[in-house]
Amino acid sequence: MRVSVIATVYNERTSIERLLASLAGQTRRPDEVIFCDGGSQDGTVDAIRAYSARYPDHLPGLQIRVAPGANISRGRNIAIAAAAGPLIAATDAGVLLEAQWLEMLVAPWEKDAQTLAVAGAFVPDAQGVFQTAMAATVLPLVEEIDPRHFLPSSRSVAFTKTAWQRAGGYPEWLDYCEDLLFDFAVNAQAPERTTAFVWAPHARVHFRPRQTLSAFWTQYYRYARGDGKADLWRKRHAIRYATYFVALPLLLGHAFFGFFGRGLGWLGVLAGVVLYCRRPWQRLRSLGASLSPAQRLLAAALVPLIRVTGDLAKMAGYPVGRLWRWRHRAEIPDERKGR
Repeated sequence: MRVSVIATVYNERTSIERLLASLAGQTRRPDEVIFCDGGSQDGTVDAIRAYSARYPDHLPGLQIRVAPGANISRGRNIAIAAAAGPLIAATDAGVLLEAQWLEMLVAPWEKDAQTLAVAGAFVPDAQGVFQTAMAATVLPLVEEIDPRHFLPSSRSVAFTKTAWQRAGGYPEWLDYCEDLLFDFAVNAQAPERTTAFVWAPHARVHFRPRQTLSAFWTQYYRYARGDGKADLWRKRHAIRYATYFVALPLLLGHAFFGFFGRGLGWLGVLAGVVLYCRRPWQRLRSLGASLSPAQRLLAAALVPLIRVTGDLAKMAGYPVGRLWRWRHRAEIPDERKGR
């Protein structure tokens, strides 16, 4: 089986060599690696070419396409179209691949040649208190994932080139959440199953969470804007607005002005916070194992702040995406439906 690894890059000069080295260290070497650069201005392309020249035997099939202005969907489509192999493994810049990532990702095809796609896992590569708290708040542990309903990120996924073609490629009209729409299009090719993706939990990439609240805000604002553009997760967003604009004001109003015992209002607020943060606090037991007790306590205190920041960013981004969708409704493929 000829396997092509593809990724898009944009201004990744400081992290690209780490990805290249982890690709070169795979137990199952890729037959070719194709990067599509979206117009980097920090020397990313030069760094990739320098690595190839310095270590010609590490990744002999390394190629790079330059497409200034291409979004991540367009970049992936360009790279996949240039791939020679029937199997495509996708990842992202800024990650570190475990040595068996590609071997585990393509193993299902050795058992069943009719496999359409494989979902790999990604785990946090957190450093310090803040990133550990961030990872616990926003990234599920591998053991929490239900393979029957998992929609994989394209930082760790593989599929046949035929499946990509039938899916119509990645949606180039969408700048964020594009991998979710691609997942839906792949799943549609196996309607008799709950998912078209075979779960490969040991095909892992290490992903570094955002390092500041402002960077996290921007990330989740863009994710939610993408949800709005793609008309995804209406119920989830509606529940979030109802929680912040209805349930929380009612509880706080009762806590401050309740006539039948203000303590009940504060008890409700406290119960809400515990339910809201319970899962991240549980994850800190394993993710924060290397932290001191004081650092773990600080990480736990950061969880509510991170959750609220993410929710506010989503509530700000989603209507912007919905407005964009309404304005560009004539340009959006008709087959997209709300979820």
